[in-house]
Amino acid sequence: MGFEFQGQARRAARVSCRVAWFGFIIAAVPTIPRVQLFITCIIDSLFPQVGEATVAVLERLGVAVEFPAAQTCCGQPGYNAGFRPEARDLALRFLDVFEPSPAPIVTPSGSCAAMIIHGYPDLLRDDPVNFKRAQALAARTYEFSQFLTE
Repeated sequence: MGFEFQGQARRAARVSCRVAWFGFIIAAVPTIPRVQLFITCIIDSLFPQVGEATVAVLERLGVAVEFPAAQTCCGQPGYNAGFRPEARDLALRFLDVFEPSPAPIVTPSGSCAAMIIHGYPDLLRDDPVNFKRAQALAARTYEFSQFLTE
């Protein structure tokens, strides 16, 4: 049997325990909350200090930060400029890179979070399999400040 206690900051202030129950508690082992950081192409190229500060805040809150090395642009610039096939290719790549880990995805960019949450389902609505993948990923994607306050 497992249970979780959640504090004000979703997952960041969480204390999670695993409990084995055989008529009594055998062990309660705290687990470290974990997120995947999507740093965005603009932050990576122009404002790396934002990415570093994001990691520092998350780690200060006790959150383990995963950084999928194969991440690239979310596709929003192409999507906004009408290059939908190219944006779709980037969306599929994003799904392939971030889907394997069950950890929530946190990004310090509201527009990139919106692209993942709203743009990907739009791009993939005619592809039932990938549409479901996009919806599942969107459900665990948070803009940084949203993650801290929910």
